[in-house]
Amino acid sequence: MTRARRGSFLAVTVLLLPFGGYGLARAGLVPDGTPIALGLLSLIAGGVLLPALCEERAPFRHSSSHLIARTLTGERSVDLNRITTVRLLTTFSYGSAYRTLLVRDADGVGLGITTERSRGKLRRAIEKADANAARGSAGPRVSRAARAHLGLAPGRGLVGHTVLAFLVLTVSASLYMAVVLRLGGR
Repeated sequence: MTRARRGSFLAVTVLLLPFGGYGLARAGLVPDGTPIALGLLSLIAGGVLLPALCEERAPFRHSSSHLIARTLTGERSVDLNRITTVRLLTTFSYGSAYRTLLVRDADGVGLGITTERSRGKLRRAIEKADANAARGSAGPRVSRAARAHLGLAPGRGLVGHTVLAFLVLTVSASLYMAVVLRLGGR
């Protein structure tokens, strides 16, 4: 199992801890409130850990055709000439929106782009791929929000994306905690 898969497995396991706590509480091995405490801790840890798994960290290197960066799950190298998808991930903290461009190449390597220098390299690679696509070759799938964040399209897609990301995050966290509270209250 690769380090990236182990990191993802760990993050999902953290989010499932309250359900294991529920089983232990039903068996009488731990206090009844354990799933609630685990749920609160898991939501915080999972919310921090999941987005950070593939984000670039210093030190990072750039070549003419690759972005190479260290992540929590090891070093990753994305081939800018073979990009398949680019999406925008928006998270929120302390009243601010944090944006990460999730880039995947033809080899399946993914990297979260957060620095201005990397965004510039990615922007040029997408412009080059779009020019090649105009001549008939297949280009990468780039979301409207990612194009807006890179300055390749009008910013209207970014507003809708931010609102939708906030709603999805709020509703999913609320549903998760509602299930955990329901399990912990039995």
